[in-house]
Amino acid sequence: MASDDINSPQGNTAYQRLLDALREGRLNPGDRLRETELAEQLGVSRTPVREAIRQLEADGIVAHVPRQGASIRMLDYAEVMELYEMRAVLEGTAARLAARAASEIEIEELCDMNDALARIGTAPEAFTLNRQFHAAILDAAKNRFLSRSITSLQKALMILGPTTLTEPDRAEKAVTEHRDILAAITARDGAGAEAAMRAHIEAAQRVRVRALRARPTYDGDLL
Repeated sequence: MASDDINSPQGNTAYQRLLDALREGRLNPGDRLRETELAEQLGVSRTPVREAIRQLEADGIVAHVPRQGASIRMLDYAEVMELYEMRAVLEGTAARLAARAASEIEIEELCDMNDALARIGTAPEAFTLNRQFHAAILDAAKNRFLSRSITSLQKALMILGPTTLTEPDRAEKAVTEHRDILAAITARDGAGAEAAMRAHIEAAQRVRVRALRARPTYDGDLL
């Protein structure tokens, strides 16, 4: 296997770093991905960058635009709504399964994570901790097929940019919504956990849509 392949250390690093740039808002919808510039920025050859771009295309994150080359996809309104609809379904299912399968240790860890999230508010660490919280619920659900589906969906959601938790009101409300989810999981109430998670995702969706509509580039169709 060539050293510059996507599965090599160099190729995997290029792919992960481009995902991080997208997740953190340093890459945005419509941005062009120029192999030479990216290779220089990442300190690798063009081959792992090329393979990373191909992987991002397979993930549905990158599209090839005629006469422009590869660029980060721009989602239209329908796609954004569909993504959040599927997120509510999948993560709601994860919460329901976690209510049945989570160990006491896993539940305690989830409560500790949410308490930490409440303490740090909108600090930069909040984004990482929130991701870990949702990942921990998925782990507690103990369903590998569901995990794969959510992981695929999360990559598409990265196109939307940084978390909605940067808004003070949203960060505080998210912690409260997490507590509702955890209360149901602790009570082994699968239906309640699913309903609480769906409400949590839908609340984040409303904040996201409002923020995207406020962008100068919003034209009534593209988000």
